[in-house]
Amino acid sequence: MTDDYVRRVQESRAEKDEFFGDHPQSPIPPERRDSFDGLAYFDPDPDYRVPATVTVHDDPEPVELETTAGPNVRYLRVVTFSFELHGTDLTLAAYRQEGEPDAALFVPFRDKTTGQETYHNGRYIELEPDEDLADGDEVTIDFNLAYNPFCAYTETFSCPLPPEENWLEVAVYAGEQTPPW
Repeated sequence: MTDDYVRRVQESRAEKDEFFGDHPQSPIPPERRDSFDGLAYFDPDPDYRVPATVTVHDDPEPVELETTAGPNVRYLRVVTFSFELHGTDLTLAAYRQEGEPDAALFVPFRDKTTGQETYHNGRYIELEPDEDLADGDEVTIDFNLAYNPFCAYTETFSCPLPPEENWLEVAVYAGEQTPPW
């Protein structure tokens, strides 16, 4: 099962690299696309797929997330995930933009690699549960799928910044690394 998982992650990354290198909507600036030969990633590591316990916020609290350029964006904190990573108990809040109840769960985060091995403004994970979540449900958070927002590649995008409640006090050596330039 581990080999199959690693293969699927690598295939997904290859598809993303192809999109970033060739697609007209790529965030890679056109003048850099000819020399682009793929994003930098940590090796897939199944240990960074962690079970998390769900706490649902029945009356989601609005949260203003700062952005890299421009006005704040209003989200609702809809779920909190509790999990353990490398012996440390952690939590991450998940958000949805107001008015988008069916959108994927948006989990922006920073960790001890932020600004060193990974993008200086943090990374994102998106979760799309198969059904509505309830208190006590268990989901898998897969940090191997952590990605850089488009603003990591060009300043033409404005991206939400991870709020302080999602700053992890551990290093997450999984997912995308600092852009390769």
